Amino acid sequence: MKNSIFLNRAPHLEPSELTAFSGNKLDRDSEHRDETSLEKALKVEGMHILAFSGTQLVLKHDGQVLDPLFAPYELAELQPNFDDAILLGHQPSGEPRLAVPVSVAPEALAAHYKPADPRALFRDALVSDELLGEVAQALSLLRWNADNSFCGRCGGTMEALIGGYKRKCTACGHEIFPRTDPVAIMLVVDEKKDRCLMGRSPRFPAGMYSSLAGFVEPGETIENAVRRETREESGITVGRVRYHASQPWPMPHQLMIGCYGEATDFDIAFDTVELEDCRWFTRDEIGRMLSEGSFDGRSLPINGTIARRLIEDWFEWRH
Repeated sequence: MKNSIFLNRAPHLEPSELTAFSGNKLDRDSEHRDETSLEKALKVEGMHILAFSGTQLVLKHDGQVLDPLFAPYELAELQPNFDDAILLGHQPSGEPRLAVPVSVAPEALAAHYKPADPRALFRDALVSDELLGEVAQALSLLRWNADNSFCGRCGGTMEALIGGYKRKCTACGHEIFPRTDPVAIMLVVDEKKDRCLMGRSPRFPAGMYSSLAGFVEPGETIENAVRRETREESGITVGRVRYHASQPWPMPHQLMIGCYGEATDFDIAFDTVELEDCRWFTRDEIGRMLSEGSFDGRSLPINGTIARRLIEDWFEWRH
């Protein structure tokens, strides 16, 4: 086989596709967004809307079927705010998809609606993978727009432009664009002893351990963020770093960048403020947790998370 920079010997050709929120197939058509795009989309027959009450997707609920797609006329009792609507993109058929915030709070929704936060959506498989990706895009953009109602330079009112992808100050003209916060999440590996490093945050469900993670800081490479965060949280030094997969994480607008890190020392001295525990796990222990759900009272992150993807793919690499 001819050598190629794109040759991938991982268990999966593109592991990012196996993470939750990554299945968005909409044509965003970003180069053609203008001030008429949203208005035109609202006039297209057959267009559909994702409705959000705060950070929860509203699903129509008839007792058996959950339906997240609304026609504009179906939103009336939810008190939609079309001034803050977002044009997400178009289906291959040309059907526009929009996100619209509504004023009715989740706890005040009528019985024929079901609100669901993004974790519940993928944990309980309430919507398809493609719709889950659209939800990630929508939540991130709705939050960014809501957080930037006023200008950071002069305090003037900001207005939404080009379908929610730009905000401009009505006083000084300052323009801003949507942000994505990069987070390095890493499974650090001791190759000689065939084990991996995981920690337990006090915020985790009982018994759950996961990959270490932290925000990439300004002026920092992904590789150096992996090394810094691992050292700060566990006391372990990392040498080589290899990118593996990424995952949109709409809580509120992060991009999880999954990497493997090579441990060059092995004595753990973890940060007791950040972590309740940090330890090495053997391949056999990981296998037991994957096959049995838990082992010795310890468990792994749920399916769909990039942490789970890193752990599973490390385990499968030898199989």
